[in-house]
Amino acid sequence: MTKAFKGLILAALAFAATWTDAAAQANNLAIATGGTGGIFYPLGGGMASVITKSLPGVAATVEVTGGSVDNMKLIASSPSYLGMSVADTAYEAYKGVEKFKNGALPLRTLLVMYPGRSQIVTLDGIGITKLSDLKGRRVSTGAPGSASELWAFRILEAAGIDKDKDVKRERLSVGESASALRDRKIDAFFWGGGVPTAAVVDLALTPGVKVRLLDHLEVREAMNTKYGPLYAKDLITKDSYSGMPADATGIAVWSNLYVHEKMPEEQAYAIVKALFEKHADLVAVHQEARSITLANQVMANTGVPFHPGVVRYLKEKGLDPQR
Repeated sequence: MTKAFKGLILAALAFAATWTDAAAQANNLAIATGGTGGIFYPLGGGMASVITKSLPGVAATVEVTGGSVDNMKLIASSPSYLGMSVADTAYEAYKGVEKFKNGALPLRTLLVMYPGRSQIVTLDGIGITKLSDLKGRRVSTGAPGSASELWAFRILEAAGIDKDKDVKRERLSVGESASALRDRKIDAFFWGGGVPTAAVVDLALTPGVKVRLLDHLEVREAMNTKYGPLYAKDLITKDSYSGMPADATGIAVWSNLYVHEKMPEEQAYAIVKALFEKHADLVAVHQEARSITLANQVMANTGVPFHPGVVRYLKEKGLDPQR
């Protein structure tokens, strides 16, 4: 065997190995979600199951992460990632501003999911009934890199509360926050997600505990003026969690599923098609999946253009997906 022939064989083997690795990466997807006590994680698990069962040769898994900010960075690292995020965080990542000043990230919207709802959770009897009562208190602003933390900082700012000087700040996940509030280690916590949220449900069902959500609609105008018109009015009714003494007004931002702009068009098309065709499976995982409708795909503000594969799917359904 000549040296030239051996060289050709080695080159062919190297190419085959590279092609195999690339193919394996394309067929192994990961959905970046959030903490286990929120909604991103179980809903992501439902999506992973649908994708794995519906797309031949594709295996999807779910990953626990710090939340929206971390998820956007993971997507930018590989087209094999799908990531959940609230629209304001995704918008900043797409534009390369605020926490993403190192550069705009190559994102596209894959799916409009549900309105993420800002919840400021405390307990009756602690003496906190309005935003200004948070001054001097022990407050969890959410896990580092999460949408909850981003919202907490902006809400406190809009309310004239210095996050570093006016509160004793913890940075806990929603599950950790609920446990800490139950044990009176903190006085309140910020959380951004669907309603009901499992960790808050469990807290509200604790004997001797009465959950209260703080009104904070008054900060919406200031937040929209400074950060863009992404924050909508929201009302969380008192029947959302056991024992809530009253409805709570606040803000909401859509939570969505994003991908890398270089995800293959056929793959993006197949994923979104499967998620709609198996929509009932997602609703069975969490009721917030009821908001995953065709109408909401063109009504909600995601902050990021749709992936071409999604545009193709929506046009087939007679919708105009222009952003």
